[in-house]
Amino acid sequence: MRSLTRAEARERSSLVTVMSYAAELDLDRGAEVFGSRGTIHFACASPGADSWVDLRAREIESITLNGVRLDPATVVGGRLPLPGLEEDNELIVVATMAYSHDGQGLHRATDPADGQDYVYGHLFLDAAPSVFVCFDQPDLKAPYDLRVRTPHDWTVIGNGAATRTGPGEWALATTKPLATYFVTVCAGPYVSVRDEHDGIPLGLHARASLRGPLERHAAEMFQITKRSFDYFHGLFAIRYPFGEYHQVFVPEFNAGAMENPGCVTIRDQYLFRGAATRDELLGRANTIAHEMSHMWFGDLVTMRWWDDLWLNESFAEYMSHRCLVAATDYTDAWVDSSIVRKVWGYGAERSPSTHPVAGVDALDAQSALQNFDGISYAKGAAVLRQLIAYVGDGPFITGVRAYLAEHSYGNGTLAEFLGAIEAASGVDLEAWAAGWLLTAGRDTISVDLDEHNGVIGSAVVIRQTPAQHPADRPHAFDVAGYTDGAEGRGPP
Repeated sequence: MRSLTRAEARERSSLVTVMSYAAELDLDRGAEVFGSRGTIHFACASPGADSWVDLRAREIESITLNGVRLDPATVVGGRLPLPGLEEDNELIVVATMAYSHDGQGLHRATDPADGQDYVYGHLFLDAAPSVFVCFDQPDLKAPYDLRVRTPHDWTVIGNGAATRTGPGEWALATTKPLATYFVTVCAGPYVSVRDEHDGIPLGLHARASLRGPLERHAAEMFQITKRSFDYFHGLFAIRYPFGEYHQVFVPEFNAGAMENPGCVTIRDQYLFRGAATRDELLGRANTIAHEMSHMWFGDLVTMRWWDDLWLNESFAEYMSHRCLVAATDYTDAWVDSSIVRKVWGYGAERSPSTHPVAGVDALDAQSALQNFDGISYAKGAAVLRQLIAYVGDGPFITGVRAYLAEHSYGNGTLAEFLGAIEAASGVDLEAWAAGWLLTAGRDTISVDLDEHNGVIGSAVVIRQTPAQHPADRPHAFDVAGYTDGAEGRGPP
């Protein structure tokens, strides 16, 4: 299956508007395959035009477009052609899909401790078509209705609140508009600890063999979750928009965590079996806050195309540390940012494969991951801190609030994000962005002190830019000195 190109995505989104998705998943067909019945209602801006939809099935039983049967043999390379579209369209695809065992798509794992099976969805970056038929690109968002059939002793958790409607039958509440890669279903004999905060139902879930660690760490994780909610509600001035909030610790996860709205999936190594150090607990707390910040920046407002994926992660990297310092007992979280996370960014910056924070073209979906590294997370977060020093924290937060409010349930771009910051601060960011975001490399900063008779009269900052990546980066920072252990701070 070839990767969707940016040009193809733009062409399709100019033609297609998705109104709703409905998917019925039958997870009670054994360990290898599951059933998928997907229904899409969508509009076409040019009736009579042709398009296509994404589908990767083991077997296709039937395809119906506006009441007309289509030949399953027309699906080539994971794409189903849609000929002669009407103004309003209904597509129904009934298929058999394969479980994955690589952490992508609908992953099925067997717990070696007791032999029980667990399923979870991880649809980043382009795995959604292996679960249900869809227009798989981030700027075609729509609400979802999911129904799930499972073995009778399984539990289901997903983006919408799950209700058991019969033995092995589950219905999930209709979601807000979501990008395809945020949809998830977690099913199996999960054990749960539940709570509530500020009207938001909370849940922590793990496989049955991890009941002990889950219950032992629940109080700490709920505390971080609740304080993070309070902080982000105040900071962003928008209430959490996705109903319930579940965090599911899943086996064999191929990432740290994934910000699925209402149902965050997290690698279950974060449920420490034995004693945990403070650094390990801080790392887990940081992950909890990081994924929650995505509920606003990433989920509520989603990038239009994958070349802005770095901004999602840099923003969450910054916000998670900020939240921990301001709202939790981990008031030393900036130390983690500076000593641990930034080292990752410096390592990527010094390598021959260094690249700008932004401005790297993602001509297709998969190429977006070629430069996804410590620059995309740690350096990007450091650059956002520099932006705040440059324009001021108040204007920055005002701009973020305006950006989120204007693009809620839709999509945004880096240019629109910076435009909101410019409007709030009155500062032109074109030169700033050119130096900090669009040019690779780093400046070397040194300070020459003008000292006479033991008194420092001035401090001259010298900045050297590497010749291979010339840039004129504006810097905003303080210079502090210490005399007899007392700090003396001069003007910036």
